[in-house]
Amino acid sequence: MGKGGESTVPTHTLQTTAKDGEWVSPYNPLDPKAPQLPTKGEIKAVIPKECFERSYIHSMYFVARDTALAAACAYAAYQTLSTDIPTDVLSLDALTWFVGWNTYAFWMGCILTGHWVLAHECGHGAFSPSQTFNDIWGFVMHQALMVPYFAWQYSHAKHHRRTNNIMDGESHVPNNREEMGLGTKGERHSGYAVIHEAIGDGPFGMLQIFAHLVIGWPLYLMGLASTGRLGSDGKVLQAGEIIDHYRPWSKMFPSKLKAKIAMSTLGVIGAWVGVFMAMKEYGVLPVTLWYIGPLMWNQAWLVLYTWLQHNDPSVPQYGSDEWTWVKGALSTIDRPYGIFDFFHHKIGSTHVAHHLFHEMPFYKADVATEAIKAFLEPKGLYNYDPTPWYMAMWKIAKTCHYIEDLDGIQYYKSLEDVPLSKSGGKKVD
Repeated sequence: MGKGGESTVPTHTLQTTAKDGEWVSPYNPLDPKAPQLPTKGEIKAVIPKECFERSYIHSMYFVARDTALAAACAYAAYQTLSTDIPTDVLSLDALTWFVGWNTYAFWMGCILTGHWVLAHECGHGAFSPSQTFNDIWGFVMHQALMVPYFAWQYSHAKHHRRTNNIMDGESHVPNNREEMGLGTKGERHSGYAVIHEAIGDGPFGMLQIFAHLVIGWPLYLMGLASTGRLGSDGKVLQAGEIIDHYRPWSKMFPSKLKAKIAMSTLGVIGAWVGVFMAMKEYGVLPVTLWYIGPLMWNQAWLVLYTWLQHNDPSVPQYGSDEWTWVKGALSTIDRPYGIFDFFHHKIGSTHVAHHLFHEMPFYKADVATEAIKAFLEPKGLYNYDPTPWYMAMWKIAKTCHYIEDLDGIQYYKSLEDVPLSKSGGKKVD
């Protein structure tokens, strides 16, 4: 077993609420009484077969619906907002202008996340029975949002194949103690550990949110954050090696995908060229207001989902010696997202079903989720955290910072629990 977390997780496998009222996962693999995990086939057997039926018409309806919503949002903004900055920046008109464009950016980014989810369905083969049809529509929708479709299709498939695998996982792979800047005895010597001590608990939590939601997505695509520890050849990456989503020869991908990776990269370059040409024609500010703002919200949403659906202090991370596919898939968490379920096709509230059967179309996932919940919950194997997503985000930003080791069963630990190195120092909440 690994070194992390035995004292920080519940000892009763069916317990779902800690003493402080916060949700904890009912499954604790370190508990001697932990239930035996079912097979993928046993779980699939409880799901109605019609949940796996894919429809061209049904899927394209949602493309049309989301596109209509985006057009309506753009039309409303066009009718009510101007791209010209008010002359008096301290006036009510300036405040209205600022609030108006930020409101547009938020809701347009929210709507475009629906398109992103649909393209994500295409990558999984859940959009229609034809993968060619899927790839055409997925490429168009993702490239319009600056996502290198085929590159991310591959890395995201790996994320599904190796969920919560410390070594070979993909996206939101946890840092270990050393990578966080901690010594063997908990001394802070570099990196995030030093930054946390310098700014305090609350500001560090805000820094985590900024790092994930604002700059996390481009850093991930460039291979500078949150990637796995192994290349496509199964070998451990050496210090300084980067596995990005753009180079056809990146160690992220097997050589047979070079042409597709190049196509995705050229697509992103083409999209950015279009943006720069639009800026040259219409100006930097108008293009930023109409497109860049919504794009940033779109990227924030997609990172938020992958961050929250797999991380919690009570959810295990597995070293290669402990990991199995079922363990990883069942480490997924369903969460309530309220009105955003409508815009984002319930990607966060049916994520357990999605990770178990990614080929299932999203519009059948709620029915499948009910069947899965009825089967897994009595066994203490279904993760549903009722905490509002914004509160869960804050909790994870403050508690899920690092794991002790790369082997065994690990649990996230918080820098807030690490003693300060400065004598007499006090944490800032």
